[in-house]
Amino acid sequence: MPYHGYSSEMIIGLTGTNGSGKTVAAEHLTKKGFHFYSLSDVIREELAARGLRATRENLIAEGNRLRSEFGPAILAQRIARKFRLDQNYVIDSIRSPHEVRALRECGEFHLLHLDAPRELRYERVVRRGGDRVPASFGEFAEHEGRELESRDPSRQQLRATWEEADETLVNSGSIEQFRQSLTEVAKGWMMGAARPGWDEYFMRIAQIVALRSNCMKRKVAAVVVKDRRIISTGYNGTPRRVANCNEGGCPRCNSLADSGTLLSECLCSHAEENAIVQAAYHGISVKGSTVYSTCSPCLICTKMIINAGIARVVYNLDYPLHGTANKLLAEAGVALDLQRLR
Repeated sequence: MPYHGYSSEMIIGLTGTNGSGKTVAAEHLTKKGFHFYSLSDVIREELAARGLRATRENLIAEGNRLRSEFGPAILAQRIARKFRLDQNYVIDSIRSPHEVRALRECGEFHLLHLDAPRELRYERVVRRGGDRVPASFGEFAEHEGRELESRDPSRQQLRATWEEADETLVNSGSIEQFRQSLTEVAKGWMMGAARPGWDEYFMRIAQIVALRSNCMKRKVAAVVVKDRRIISTGYNGTPRRVANCNEGGCPRCNSLADSGTLLSECLCSHAEENAIVQAAYHGISVKGSTVYSTCSPCLICTKMIINAGIARVVYNLDYPLHGTANKLLAEAGVALDLQRLR
């Protein structure tokens, strides 16, 4: 994932015992626009690479091996690498609370526990057929019992996983009733999904702008906003028509000088400075605006912010030499707020 925290996607995880309706749920949500992944796909890929069949026993054994060797959340972590911020996902085969916690770090994640009476689930499994059909109800119950709980985090811990669920659906009626219930649950979660506030929204944009910085020492960006509209952006780097910092343009940065030293030799303009100058270059007033900076302003940028009439500064990280600058902003009546992001 590019970053954790708020994200535009909705991730619904499915957990439950064999025959509880996870496949039906995944197919239904896929038709609603969700992209499907199964944590078992990671295991199947490993089994295929080793030339082994994806039987129920092999899937369980290989899953246990992967968790033991790479950590109890490895299946979820590998699937999470495939997520995009502009898509919704339904994730099947979640069998460990460690997997749940890893997926919660990816954004707007909700875990749905599916259940049904054991006898009904056994009938469904037999009706479904395939090489995973147990020989008897007793064997079905025995397999299920082994999956329910274990003190070993590398093994399946279904009961502990269910305790992490945000909601439980009992799938004992018709398929249409089940699908309708799924739709209602998904709608409720999606309508109540959290969105970033304005400060986080603009700071996230500033973090992206910082990726354009060519400074070798520190990548910083500033976004100037007025009436919730971006009117200027800037990132630190050498002046216009001068060789970029990472192309040899700044002697201080190219010597990798110690932090806080040789500042008189730095040719890079700071992010806030560039954002203000860019606005002036295009004839745009920044008076009364807010500047969002990934780093609190230095003393020189602080004086520019005050004299340009900027009313508020929002920053993510402290500049190493920020004490005097912060006092000056306070004296000039410029609001200073911290918006801490990862």
